[in-house]
This record gives sequence, C-alpha cells and structure tokens, in this order.
Amino acid sequence: MTRIFDLSVYLVLDPDLCREIGMVETTRLAVAGGATIVQLRDKQADTARMIETGRALKAVLAGTGVPLIINDDVEAAIAIGAEGLHVGQSDMAAAIARQRVGHGMILGLSVETEELARRVDPSVVDYVGIGPVFATGTKPDHKQPIGFKGLARIVAMAPVPAVAIGGVKAQHAGLALAAGAKGIAVISAICGQPDPQAAARGIAAEIERARA
Repeated sequence: MTRIFDLSVYLVLDPDLCREIGMVETTRLAVAGGATIVQLRDKQADTARMIETGRALKAVLAGTGVPLIINDDVEAAIAIGAEGLHVGQSDMAAAIARQRVGHGMILGLSVETEELARRVDPSVVDYVGIGPVFATGTKPDHKQPIGFKGLARIVAMAPVPAVAIGGVKAQHAGLALAAGAKGIAVISAICGQPDPQAAARGIAAEIERARA
C-alpha cells in the first residue's frame, strides 16, 4: 500500500512553546502558511489527553490533505484515526508498531547513526527523522549533533525518505536538501513564533528556492 505524504515542512508541535495560542491554532495557521505534515509530540500527556488534543487537531486539519502524525503513543494514534505514528529508538520497535497500526498508517522512525539508518526496513518504515543536526533546547536529552555532513552520511544509508530535525530553521533548508533530506522538521521555528503562518510560509519558500 502506498502511503502518500510530503516531508517538506514538517511541524512538530510542542505544548510549551505553543502555549500562547495553543497547538490547534498554531496548526491551523502553520498549515495555511504551507506546513505539509504535523506531528503531535507531548511527552507529558497521558493517552487520554493525547486523544483529546489529537481529535481537535484532526478537526482543524480536515480537508487540508495534511496528515497528522502521533509521536510514540500507538493507542492514541489508533483512537484518533491519525494518518501516522512516529517512534524513536527507545520507543516501541518499528516492526511491532507496524503490526499494531496496520498497513494504512504512515510510520516514521528516528535515527541518529549510519548503522541505525542501514537497519531500517522499508517494508515497515515509511520515512526517517535524522538528527539532531544542531543542539536544541526542545529536546535536552538529544544525542550528539551530527551537522550537515553527518546528515548526508546518514541519509545516504537510509532506504526511505528522510527529514532533517534538531535546531533546523528556514535558513538551513538549502543545506538540508543538499544533504539529501526531503524536508526539514521544525519546532521552535513555528511554535511560539508571533505569526506561525508567516513562519511556515517562510520555510516553505526556502524549500521551494532550494529545489529550484
């Protein structure tokens, strides 16, 4: 089954950074500006709260064609009817996650090394998130930053499309795409910005410029 998605402007929602206008309104504005995929990531929320937030996000995304990805929580992803699930190396194994969510759901996996990228099974995983490119305050327990040279090396090993993550901003879009990534995953570049729509529009414009 072909699962269609666009990694160009991958918004990862952070409840703390989005606190002023909320994750739902941030999503609405970001998608209007050009965000192509949205991930709900809230490590403090239990499954019930993830489902509540996820359903509100699904409602605001209805008709946009932008998929909603749930971070880590398989039960929430299924209950919400989300388009996808993203797991990390310390979360549920990708093969088990695929069994749980079935073949209709997009499945993303975080990879930090060439060896992990090489082990990715393209019959199980649809895309990989590679990073952190830079150190980032939104994930203080992150691994050692890999930079764009590291990104290129890991992308080359991955058998599926990759999105760059970890302190990446609009101005890094060209370098990320040159390294082989299909897009950039951003948190603080949109969440908490005074105008999330304008922020997303700026990132989308940089992506287009890099592809021209």
